[in-house]
Amino acid sequence: MTEPSGETAPEAVAPAEDLGEAPEAPASDDRPDAAEEPGTGGDPDAREQSGAAEGAGSGEGSGSAGEVRADDEPGSGEESGSGDEAGSADAAGTEAGGVEGAAAELSDAQTELAAQRELRARIEARKAEKSGPVAGGAKLSGTAADLLAAVRAVEGGTASGSTFYEAPEPAPRRPAAETAPPMTVRPPAPEQPAAPAPGTTAAVREVLAQGGAPETLAGQVAAALGEGAAAALREDPWQLLAVSGVRPEQADGFARALLGPACGPGDPRRAVALTVWLLERAALQGHTALEIQAVRAGLAGHSVPDPEQAVETAVSEGAVLAFQEEETAEESEEETSEEQEQEQEQAPAAPVLIGLDRYALAEESLADGLARLVRTAKADAWEGSELERATGAHGLVLHTGGEASRAEPSALAAAARERGLRTLVAVHADGGRRSAGAEAVTVAALLSGAAGPGRDEDGAFALDLLVVLDAPQLDVETGAMLVESLPDGCRLVLSGDPEVLGAPGAGRVFADVLAARVCPRIASRVPDPGPLGELVSGIGVGELNQVEAPGKEIVIVPVRDAGEAVHRTVQLVADSVPRAIGVPPEQTQVVTVGHGGSAGTRALNAALKQRLNPGPGRFGGYDPGDRVAYAPAPGRTVTGTVLGADAEGLRLRCGEEEVLVPKERVDSVLRHGWALTAHQAAGTRWPAVVVVLPGDAAGGLSRPWVYTAFGRAERHLSVVHGVDQALPRAVAEGVAPERTTRLRPLLEGLLAADEE
Repeated sequence: MTEPSGETAPEAVAPAEDLGEAPEAPASDDRPDAAEEPGTGGDPDAREQSGAAEGAGSGEGSGSAGEVRADDEPGSGEESGSGDEAGSADAAGTEAGGVEGAAAELSDAQTELAAQRELRARIEARKAEKSGPVAGGAKLSGTAADLLAAVRAVEGGTASGSTFYEAPEPAPRRPAAETAPPMTVRPPAPEQPAAPAPGTTAAVREVLAQGGAPETLAGQVAAALGEGAAAALREDPWQLLAVSGVRPEQADGFARALLGPACGPGDPRRAVALTVWLLERAALQGHTALEIQAVRAGLAGHSVPDPEQAVETAVSEGAVLAFQEEETAEESEEETSEEQEQEQEQAPAAPVLIGLDRYALAEESLADGLARLVRTAKADAWEGSELERATGAHGLVLHTGGEASRAEPSALAAAARERGLRTLVAVHADGGRRSAGAEAVTVAALLSGAAGPGRDEDGAFALDLLVVLDAPQLDVETGAMLVESLPDGCRLVLSGDPEVLGAPGAGRVFADVLAARVCPRIASRVPDPGPLGELVSGIGVGELNQVEAPGKEIVIVPVRDAGEAVHRTVQLVADSVPRAIGVPPEQTQVVTVGHGGSAGTRALNAALKQRLNPGPGRFGGYDPGDRVAYAPAPGRTVTGTVLGADAEGLRLRCGEEEVLVPKERVDSVLRHGWALTAHQAAGTRWPAVVVVLPGDAAGGLSRPWVYTAFGRAERHLSVVHGVDQALPRAVAEGVAPERTTRLRPLLEGLLAADEE
């Protein structure tokens, strides 16, 4: 990841100005910004570890929201979803010398295919008591040669995907018993993987040293590759790409050091590893699969001589899967004319997608689970609101609305409890529990067993109704685990604001289910109140309105450059907001576009620590009292405070819970948390929020980003504004990049017929 040069050092803080006394921003400003290089888009928030393998193989004025200020230096942000490297699968190429290695032997490919068939068999056994196979799921069949030939035929238009992608009709499900619906046996949430054995780590460290890679990666490599990590790495050095943060050029250097002239840019092992790496990078941007042409373009960008053959090799060895979803045709009562039939025949076939098995299986499992809930729920006539009536009559219901609308699903849960139903409300983050009721739990705590009703002997939750708030933050793997854990006959309500940023992980569960139109969708009519509600509602429809804020609910702070942005942010948090608004620093959250850059989270956190909790960083860069952002799992961020440290690690206070972060994980899962990105802040609100928009953040702005960031404020919003007209332009035109997923066609294939 490339960051702008000249990051701003913490400055001495000048006497704070009162929020109501700052001069009004002029209409324009011709003063240039401080000289700096514009940043580039980078990794998503929760997974940003670009420096993990560095060196491997290489020698204040109050006003309305409409008041803007000039600072027109172009740049780009680093927020999740703004980077285009993985989303388009097109990255800069790397140099790799030497001659092309020999192709993989046929016996190895057969062995891998056999292992893949065994994996599929185990997965099918796990679903044995569910309904028939997913109709929309495209699965590999036949020999590798048949598959590759079929892929080529479809791309050439000489054959349809139905000739080699099986999609059998689901078997009819047995009706649920009148007294108690039978529960399908489902495993509990997976436990944390055990730490690699010391011997394994030592062996990996030796191999890394031979290849010139940092030995500090040994633990991550051993965890990613398992007990035979050392042998696997020696045989295929490009498996180093399995470690988050390692880049292709680093893996190339490592391979050359181990293999010498025996490796080259066309080595089949390199081709397979790069294909997987591209798909993993795409998953960080939200994609569960990529079109085959995008994968080939990405491989070509990394100097793979024959990208087409490289994709075929990766498919034949079982490293990735190929799919082609059949289009769901809308049948008409009238007979189709010959002309219409010819047009349908001439229409281009659905694109071939390439994906990783973990996301493919998760989407198929999620689609199957949602269909199961729809089919097994017993319709009942409930009295009450529109949401209550829909929930009584259906097993799956979607509810949309802003922050104020969260009261509606909470009221639904209360009414369901009065009816004697076992009901639970789940939210994305601990901060979202305040508006959801004292009995609400986080999705993570529910799946881990730390909260909620627990599981029965079959592994299912003892629930009749589950209400999930912040549903747009569900990634496909979390969604699959959640739905698989619900018993037959249970009702599921997914509620959230479709305008916010999507899940930090792969998939777009809420958006895909909304688009599939396979269940009732209830839109709230409750508007968000006050000036903040008016501002955010306008942003949702693409308008950055001028909003009257007599109580200083909204303040625009124009700045000229990133250095001034950091300086004014510290003033706001430490002095101005506490004095003028009455919100202390510990209840004020700073939100910015990315981690890097002169006004990213790193620079802001350094300046805020110096002012709010100065110290030497005795415990791995942290001191007691430091505000931190803890990522226990990719895509999930928990805020907390450092309590202290001991021989076991760093101890945090996260809400009401005390957490121990092992010392070997501190660098990878912890960062200071006075400043967060919008993805990290999603699902939580604070009394006061300071949104920082320096000049180099313009490229990372989009309407969902602005909507999410501004919507985190409950009482007061300050906008440190340095992007000039990029802000209203992003609100009007900045649509977030589309994610490539398979859930919608899978759901349509399963439930469209039922809806008719």
